[in-house]
Amino acid sequence: MNSVRGKWALITGATSGIGKATSDLLAKNGCNIIITGRRADKLEATHHIIEEKYGIKVLSYCFDVRNLNQCAELANDLSEREIVPDILINNAGLASGKSKIQEGLIAEWEKMIDTNIKGLLYITRCILPAMIDKNEGHVINIGSTAGHTVYPEGNVYNATKFAVKALNEAINLDLAGTNVRCCSIDPGAAETEFSVVRFHGDEEKAKKVYKGYTPLAAEDIADAILYVLQTLPHVNITNLVMYPTAQRSVYVWDKKL
Repeated sequence: MNSVRGKWALITGATSGIGKATSDLLAKNGCNIIITGRRADKLEATHHIIEEKYGIKVLSYCFDVRNLNQCAELANDLSEREIVPDILINNAGLASGKSKIQEGLIAEWEKMIDTNIKGLLYITRCILPAMIDKNEGHVINIGSTAGHTVYPEGNVYNATKFAVKALNEAINLDLAGTNVRCCSIDPGAAETEFSVVRFHGDEEKAKKVYKGYTPLAAEDIADAILYVLQTLPHVNITNLVMYPTAQRSVYVWDKKL
């Protein structure tokens, strides 16, 4: 087993959901954590809780991955500290709205494209060269089953996650000849802030998405991430798709309504 103890993991979107659960689990296993997020209060709270709970090193950076200059500032600061992340987890992402193309809001499209695609590209472009120079490390991209099958009114969100799937494959090709590995973790229905954000804070509407079955939890995805990271250096899991047992595809469910 390949231990994460003593390594540095950079996790974007770490103030809630999958990012927060992953930060906690890696820290529990002795990994030093670099967390980013847009909400300063939540980021600070996560920083202090993890640091005090596990006694590992924690760095936090409050910014939006849609801002290339701030992504570059993060990379420059880490370089000045002589820290090269051993693990990069591109977790920051969202769905905004759910509508037909002809009724879609351009602002929502741009928010998803800029976060889910460009944000992933910005962070990866800023961090990956140092990992390649070190010739070791692991990139984990948080995708979605929405990047495998399109569902009604998913359109642009689906497109961004199809892009993550393609970029994950491309990154793997571009890393050929190095020891840096790359994997996309693609969850199905997972109850986090995802649906609350998608429906603009409508918690009642969000809860209906998960009614009648047990969805994945953020901790389940964090477990999968740790599993991938702990594989031996000669093993490269390039894609891991996971559903709750009650969901066998985007269209096949066993709901007890």
